[in-house]
Amino acid sequence: MTESIISLLSLIALEVILGIDNIIFISILADKLPENQRSKLRFWGIGLAMLMRLCLLAFISWILKLDSTLFTIFDIDFSGKGLILIIGGLFLIYKSTKEIYHKTEATQESHNQNTPVVSFKRLLSEVIILDLVFSIDSIITAVGMVQQLWVMYAAVVITVVIMLLASKPISEFIRNHPSFKILALCFLMMIGVSLIAEGFHFEIPKGYIYFSMLFAFLVDIIQMKTAKGQK
Repeated sequence: MTESIISLLSLIALEVILGIDNIIFISILADKLPENQRSKLRFWGIGLAMLMRLCLLAFISWILKLDSTLFTIFDIDFSGKGLILIIGGLFLIYKSTKEIYHKTEATQESHNQNTPVVSFKRLLSEVIILDLVFSIDSIITAVGMVQQLWVMYAAVVITVVIMLLASKPISEFIRNHPSFKILALCFLMMIGVSLIAEGFHFEIPKGYIYFSMLFAFLVDIIQMKTAKGQK
């Protein structure tokens, strides 16, 4: 029993770390909506992520087949999981680059034009695409860590509850600090690159990415505190 609890806590910790990407992406998209719809997008986005993970756990045998080779090009084996990671990574890079451009180069243009209305359904569909990519990656990682099915189910539910509780504070922090929003978008871009690399069987240790972004985050906080002190 002790071994199962340790496995559960370890899996929850890993799932929370992997879920940060999802929360940041949803938070940035939710910022485009009116105030009364932001919580709704966060709830549906994270809730659907849990639903996908639970459904995928029910088809573990099919999920594991995604790791089998479908075809080979230039001595590189491509699996179902690899193709999903590559497509998801490209989508994440595209969205991150587009948002960075919108927040920097297109800012002046937006002052002279009416801000376009963004559809809730469109943003939710974008969240679902990333939910699917992160869910498949998450479940395959979980299967590699633990054997007990109940541990996987419990970890998914607990992780989603934590994500729901953390999504609003993270979303408000990113919204109130524009520099951190650019940093978060760069973080998502790096995750997109790592997903593509993993799809080509060149794995970039996630620890390197999270450590570098944590360092950049701390530098940004120090800079922000210094600027406030000078004022």
